[in-house]
Amino acid sequence: MMDILIPVLLVVAMGFIFAVILTIASKIFFVPVDETVTNLRAELPGANCGACGFAGCDDYAAALAEDPSIGTSKCPVGGADVAAKLAGILGVEAGTAEPQVAVVMCNGNNQAAKKLMEYQGLSTCSAAKQLFGGLNVCSHGCLGLGDCQAACPYGAIQVCDGVAVVNRDMCVGCGICANTCPNRVIRIAPAKNKVIVQCHSTDPGAKTRKACSNGCIGCKKCEKACKFEAITVENNVARIDPEKCKNCGLCAKECPTGAINNMRVKKAPAKPAAPKAEAPKAEAAPEAKPEA
Repeated sequence: MMDILIPVLLVVAMGFIFAVILTIASKIFFVPVDETVTNLRAELPGANCGACGFAGCDDYAAALAEDPSIGTSKCPVGGADVAAKLAGILGVEAGTAEPQVAVVMCNGNNQAAKKLMEYQGLSTCSAAKQLFGGLNVCSHGCLGLGDCQAACPYGAIQVCDGVAVVNRDMCVGCGICANTCPNRVIRIAPAKNKVIVQCHSTDPGAKTRKACSNGCIGCKKCEKACKFEAITVENNVARIDPEKCKNCGLCAKECPTGAINNMRVKKAPAKPAAPKAEAPKAEAAPEAKPEA
């Protein structure tokens, strides 16, 4: 009996001692929790996208509690509603934040971009990027295998005809897709800008033209057409200053390759190719009758 009782008592005693040690340690190393941080964090959406400029929602909440002047409108996912709630907790004015959206700087669809190879490996952009820089001759454009689509928690981006396309009505400008893209083709821009350059290639114009019929060739026609000095050609590719751009669309009209997209102009849907007319079959010649 004692052979069983003694080990049991020893285990109980050791458990009691460890419990006392842990209790004392928890009191010594206790870190007080700031209720303001907890309340702020509870109002944030928890996307942890980093679009606010901090590592995640926890860091943003802690920084706001320490310094409210940072601003409560830095969360693009939560928008104005979350900004107002954060401001209410801190007792400050919410301020306003300009809506942001993701912009895909590539229009190299299956018809425009020339293929480098038939890829049969792992169907991700990051994997294809490691093999000769991608599937297309242009190594700067969209890889079209949908890493951004898989990463977007809002279903706002899809790969259509070999290139990523953003649904602006669903996009919150969190930037997760931009951070996921291995070619850095996606950037976050003000939603008010409706004219965008859909090319990311810095190759010389002649090389770009051979790789993609929709690419920017750096001809500077757009730069000359703009009355507001909002577009410049740098490193062989056009770039638009969102602060100067008035969405007039003159640059898009002058672009010879269609690299600039004016979203204010609704494009007609592509018409299906007309079926080829069959050539009329030749009638067989009548057989010659033998002479009597």
